[in-house]
Amino acid sequence: MSLWVIGVCLICGALIGFLGGVLGIGGGLIAIPALVLLMDMSQQLAQGTALIMVLPTIVMAVRKYNQKARIDRRVAGAGAIGAVLFTWVGAQLALGISSSTLRISFAVFLFFVAAFYVYRIVKPPRAAVVKSETPGRLVPQLTPGRSAALGVVCGTLGGFFGVGGAVLAVPILTAVFRLPQTSAQALALTMIIPGSTIALMTYSWAGQANWWIGLPLAAGSLLFVPVGVRLAYRLPERKLRACFAAMLFATVVLLIFEA
Repeated sequence: MSLWVIGVCLICGALIGFLGGVLGIGGGLIAIPALVLLMDMSQQLAQGTALIMVLPTIVMAVRKYNQKARIDRRVAGAGAIGAVLFTWVGAQLALGISSSTLRISFAVFLFFVAAFYVYRIVKPPRAAVVKSETPGRLVPQLTPGRSAALGVVCGTLGGFFGVGGAVLAVPILTAVFRLPQTSAQALALTMIIPGSTIALMTYSWAGQANWWIGLPLAAGSLLFVPVGVRLAYRLPERKLRACFAAMLFATVVLLIFEA
């Protein structure tokens, strides 16, 4: 591979890492459609290659989030166990279907997640915190058991789409368990680290990961993840959710265009 391609990958990885740090998505949602559109990769190969970049970026982002606010390791660990058990299943399902079917499935999934975020943004504010303290309106506690169940769903989706576990977990953690956006992003990313490792191994074993592209993307991404995480803590939650939804809708448009 030429030095020119490596340089472009480094620059693209830096941009993806910055956006992934801000939005708490690990950058995979940006990298996958970019790899398909710009490098003419199949959906499976793009997902496997993106995982090479996503995994170290997630680890870096979690480290930076944890420096801002301690992550509940018991809850995160339970979610990670649930995710690990089902990530391989999701990856095997993805490797067994056509690229176009997988791509459309990915677009549909992201559309509904983005629509949910728009609903959360435009929904009129209510005194949820105050009411939740009254009898019958208690906010559900995020126990290790519930976290493990969430990890099962996120692991299956993460294996099937290469990314996506955190994308589903974040709105659930904010809407159901009322976690702040940044806390939800930190916990969700922590939960998917082991499962993402399993997914990368599965895609690589099947020959659906280009390490020559993935490694420079990862190197560039790692440089700018801390900058993105710092910005995430400065943005109001409403704006952060709006940015997250806009990124998802943009990804859906790209995927439909590619299909």
